[in-house]
This record gives sequence, structure tokens and C-alpha cells, in this order.
Amino acid sequence: MMPPNGSLWVSEQDVTDLPHVPVLYHEVITWLDPKPGELVIDATVGAGGHAAGLLERIAPGGRLLGLDRDPAALESAAERLARFGRRVTLVHASFEDVDQVAPGVGFGAVSGILLDLGMSSMQLADPERGFAFTLDGPLDMRFDPTSGGPTAADLVNTLPFDELVYLIWRNGQEPQSRRIARAIIEARPITTTRQLADVVATAVGRRRSRIHPATRTFQALRIAVNDELGALERALPKLLSLLVPGGRIAVISFHSLEDRIVKEFFRRESRDCICPPHQPVCTCGHRATLDVLTRKPIRPSPDEVAVNPRSRSARLRVATRL
Repeated sequence: MMPPNGSLWVSEQDVTDLPHVPVLYHEVITWLDPKPGELVIDATVGAGGHAAGLLERIAPGGRLLGLDRDPAALESAAERLARFGRRVTLVHASFEDVDQVAPGVGFGAVSGILLDLGMSSMQLADPERGFAFTLDGPLDMRFDPTSGGPTAADLVNTLPFDELVYLIWRNGQEPQSRRIARAIIEARPITTTRQLADVVATAVGRRRSRIHPATRTFQALRIAVNDELGALERALPKLLSLLVPGGRIAVISFHSLEDRIVKEFFRRESRDCICPPHQPVCTCGHRATLDVLTRKPIRPSPDEVAVNPRSRSARLRVATRL
């Protein structure tokens, strides 16, 4: 079922019931088309599922750099990718810092880049991380708990009404944002996931949908806590700068806000001029740097969705460096 406003949603139950399964795995490998001996970057390595497939394709001499903000994810990736030995370099870092990290470890020019923006089942299954409204735990939601940045509880308990309304409406595309924000402020302090989920459910009522009424609010807070949209906008030009001519970048997004950013970036970088349409003479000096290979996003097959329901919302876009 597609939710309103074109948003793309993944049921929390879909994710917590399944072990980690790389989404659009075969499509990613096919479209990135890695070759033996190449250098590739998995900028959101997670548990290492996509990375393992890429490493097998670039064997025997190819190397992979894996980044992740989540220390727990890196531990899982290290275990899963241990068989590849020194061909793997794992770094605890955000993908938006790739321009600082990659050249320092020998990945200044690469043939393939993957950015998988989805959450992992491991993150949702751990109540201490605060991502899941079906599990009671502290209201945290930071991808990197060591960052020292604000938690979801900090935002919920300190933001003024108007800012809370805007956050929930913009990041969650929640039509009941004002009602939810008012209920949150009246219920402060809110410190746990179950407490927040109950406040939201009471405020908006149970909907005739498989989607929990707190889904959009939790998404909105998670995006804000981790500055996900800002990080994506800042990262895309940096990732592009690391690609060699002919190199490919693949991005998997899971909701419309992310997908729109990727789509617009690919569209802009595939044009020689980005001046306003009404301007008679080009003054921008911009030249195309990308050729978009997927005019429409690649969607998971019905068979994949049947096996892995969390893939239902995935959208894959791919471009190659000119």
C-alpha cells in the first residue's frame, strides 16, 4: 500500500522480523558492473551484504572501502568481510566525510560507489537504539551513539511548537503534524519510544492501515537527529568527485525526500547548462559530469518483495561519470 503524498514507507514489523538482507542486491551488482582489480566504495557498508558481492566481483586484486556512522554496523561488516583480508578497509565515518577519508587510505579515484540509505534490521531490533516504536527503549535514534549529538528525546522535549510542527510535517510528511506536536508538548517530558508512540497514537487515533500511526513521526525525528537529508545533499558532489571517467555511482533510497534529492542531483549534473530556463544566454559555465543510466528508478521485483518486505520501498538510481 502506497501512503499519501508519494512518500515511501517500510513497515517496522517488516524489518524487525527479518535478518539483514541486502536490498536490490543483484540489481546493484549488475548496474555497478564492477571489474577485477577495481577500487570501489560502499559509503554505507552496514552489515556488508552488498560489499561482499562487490568484493567477489573485483577479485583478485580489487579493493573496497566501507564507511558507516554506526559502530555496531562496522563490527558486523568486519566479521562478514573478514575472509577478504586486506582487500577491505573499514572506517567509522559518515558518507559526507568521504572526501576526507578516501584519499587518505588510497581511494582517491574509484570505479564504483554505492550509497544505500536504508536502515538495517539490526538497528531496529535493538531497543537501546531508540529507532523502533514497537520496542520500548530510550528515545535516542542516533546512527552514531558516540557522536555526542542531540537525541530524539532532546528534540521532542525542547523544540518550540512551530519548529516541532515543521519537523514532523517536512521530514515525515505527516498531515496531522500540528495535532501531534501539541500532544507531544502537553505530554513532556517524553523519554522512551513506547511513550512517544502512545502519545502520537492517542493524538491521531488508530488508522485503518498496516502502518502504525507513529511511523511518520518517528521517521521525521530520525531524519532530523541524523541530518540525513543535509548529509545526502552535501555528500553527492563529494562522491562524484572521487569517480574516474566511466565510473558508476548507485544510490538506494527508501522515501521520496531522499529520492528527490538524488534525482535532482543526477538531473543537474547531466546537463551542460543549469541557468534559469528564461535566461537567453548561458552564464553558468556548468558542464555535464554524469550520464544518468536509470531514467526511472529501479524497483525490487515482486519475488524480492515477497521474500524481503522491507525492500518494497527501495528505489535505485545509477549514473556514470563522463
